[in-house]
Amino acid sequence: QVQLVESGGGLVQAGGSLRLSCVASGRTFSRYTMGWFRQAPGKDRQFVAANRWTDGLTDYADSVKGRFTISRDRAKSTVYLQMNSLKPEDTAVYYCAADTDFGLAYDAAGVYDYWGQGTQVTVSS
Repeated sequence: QVQLVESGGGLVQAGGSLRLSCVASGRTFSRYTMGWFRQAPGKDRQFVAANRWTDGLTDYADSVKGRFTISRDRAKSTVYLQMNSLKPEDTAVYYCAADTDFGLAYDAAGVYDYWGQGTQVTVSS
């Protein structure tokens, strides 16, 4: 069993930055594909970023590419999402997720086995 806990959300003005954290339980964290997703009111949960341990692949949604960075600290069992140049359209609840198998379809929410509770990010204009 894996538990994920997100933190770091809040209210920020457009152009500002936030750093989200996701702490994962267990000693196999370094083997997981880790993803970040977001969901705004009335919209589907959308892929934001992922890191696949099997080959080191890191990928981002087009809407955040160049602004967001996903990273890991294996010693702390933590994955981060650094968000820069935030826009009002980034406003959403952000979720971290862990895929405990191969993680081929890393941009699909359905492949992830565990999810955090979410943290709200609000970007004002």
